[in-house]
Amino acid sequence: MALNLLSPTEIKAISFLDSSKSNHQLLKLQGGNGIALKRKDYRATFGKRVHCSAQPPPPAWPGTAVVEPRRKTWDGPKPISVVGSTGSIGTQTLDIVAENPDKFRVVALAAGSNVTLLAEQVKAFKPQLVAVRNGSLIDELKEALADVDHKPEIIPGEQGVVEVARHPDAVTVVTGIVGCAGLKPTVAAIEAGKDIALANKETLIAGGPFVLPLAHKHKVKILPADSEHSAIFQCIQGLPEGALRRIILTASGGAFRDWPVDELKEVKVADALKHPNWNMGKKITVDSATLFNKGLEVIEAHYLYGAEYDDIEIVIHPQSIIHSMVETQDSSILAQLGWPDMRLPILYTLSWPDRIYCSEITWPRLDLCK
Repeated sequence: MALNLLSPTEIKAISFLDSSKSNHQLLKLQGGNGIALKRKDYRATFGKRVHCSAQPPPPAWPGTAVVEPRRKTWDGPKPISVVGSTGSIGTQTLDIVAENPDKFRVVALAAGSNVTLLAEQVKAFKPQLVAVRNGSLIDELKEALADVDHKPEIIPGEQGVVEVARHPDAVTVVTGIVGCAGLKPTVAAIEAGKDIALANKETLIAGGPFVLPLAHKHKVKILPADSEHSAIFQCIQGLPEGALRRIILTASGGAFRDWPVDELKEVKVADALKHPNWNMGKKITVDSATLFNKGLEVIEAHYLYGAEYDDIEIVIHPQSIIHSMVETQDSSILAQLGWPDMRLPILYTLSWPDRIYCSEITWPRLDLCK
């Protein structure tokens, strides 16, 4: 397997920005299609660094991730709530629970309007509490659960979603709701002392200056479920304070990566939804096609890890095997590799700091020789 890293403007060249005085140093690593690493003069490229005038909020993980001596404890499988259970993140989370019933159990589920799938989830996972954001569908859900012996409490509307997020038995809440609708339940979960398995970008992009101090106040961990931010999180495990120098986010390039520019004006929604590597929800798939999603991830990385925006870069990597990288102060590059499968970052948010064994049948192991 040849791993290609492509810059959007320079094929087979990565722009690694550095404070080196040398303007152009090109190092080519031979083999396969090759990888070209191009170093540019940092100051000549950007000039002065840009800082926000306001006091930045404390990052969730200030360049390192260290397990605190006093960890949360619970009896039996870890109890979790899932907000957005019928979406892409939610269904994959429940797949993980189904495969690891000795490790996780579901205490509460919240969905938007897919009551048919929600009813199936209730029957399979037997949560204590269920919420349907679309309150008009509450009778339809009750009818679908009429023959269920273990009937959960059902709360309609936005308040129901909030109650799922702060369920007293949950240790971790998976936030899989798309958009700013995920902000309110995430805040409720933090105020209730729940760790957050964060799959909702808007929580930090729209609310980072409020959410991060709140998480610190309540001693809550924000664990990233995005593949790129999970990769960074895994790379900074145990790094000494001040060791992080630079964050390198990888991008597949999305559905339009290889399209001629003059054809882009003809694209349809169906074209944008044909991601070459990932199986994700519709919104994030479209955002990946336009690369808007990568811009959001830069903001998210800034809030999660405290890196300056000038120290966060993006490179195109079509195969989606390297999920992101970090550079340390001594110029070493640490990377996390794996198949493009969202279950892995979701699993790590649920199991951190532990690593859970995964079957080779349902979780194929990465083979770089293929």
